[in-house]
Amino acid sequence: MIKKMHDIGIRSEHAYLAGIASIGLSVASWIGSLKAEAAGIERADRWGIFVGEWAPTFIGIGIALSHYEQHDGSLAHIHES
Repeated sequence: MIKKMHDIGIRSEHAYLAGIASIGLSVASWIGSLKAEAAGIERADRWGIFVGEWAPTFIGIGIALSHYEQHDGSLAHIHES
């Protein structure tokens, strides 16, 4: 999957930016849900947490892409000492 993402032009920087953007989107969705819906803070918390869970995934993909980029596309060298 990492090779295919790299081959279509997705780089580690893109994944890191998506992670940072998802943190901002998490705050925005929490505020938006709190103000726009009458469901209360519980609903806003659920939206904020749901979107906030995307950040670690994007950061993890960014790390995998970074390793791939540093080792000329060879994932075999990732765990070598």
